[in-house]
Amino acid sequence: MTGAVRLEPVDEQNLEPLLSVAAAEAEPADVMPPVEAPAGWSHARREAFREFHRARFGGLSGPTGTQMYAILVGGEVVGMIRMTRRDEPGTVETGMWLGRSARGQGIGPAALRELLNVAAAAGMRRVVAETRRDNSGAVSVLEKCGATLRENGDTVRAEICLDSTPPAF
Repeated sequence: MTGAVRLEPVDEQNLEPLLSVAAAEAEPADVMPPVEAPAGWSHARREAFREFHRARFGGLSGPTGTQMYAILVGGEVVGMIRMTRRDEPGTVETGMWLGRSARGQGIGPAALRELLNVAAAAGMRRVVAETRRDNSGAVSVLEKCGATLRENGDTVRAEICLDSTPPAF
């Protein structure tokens, strides 16, 4: 890893750097919901990315109940991690993506640990996630952060209890 991992709420200041990383180092389907637009990082898809993130600027108490964070390493945006309120009290769901050049360096577990601290400080007791079984990077990050994993067909559901200390890595 090339520096400390830091989370910064996504806002107008870091939205363009986040979009730049997404467009250069990720597939649209990996970083945003599907959009009716030409393939690749078209103008329409870039606008949809911006609007998707702007709609979540309200944070956990906003209309979407979602707080998104830019993941920074050495002051540079390398990806995004989020938490979204679930119906169960004290529970948030998380999801994350990293640009290709940031993968495999320990940034994912460090970012998730930072998010767990933020979630605990916000009064959350549990963080859940869902990924595909073939997403070995995500499964590894969740395991390293102490998640209990349950497979259901091609899906892996993870749960991290914030009442216990996550394992060190």
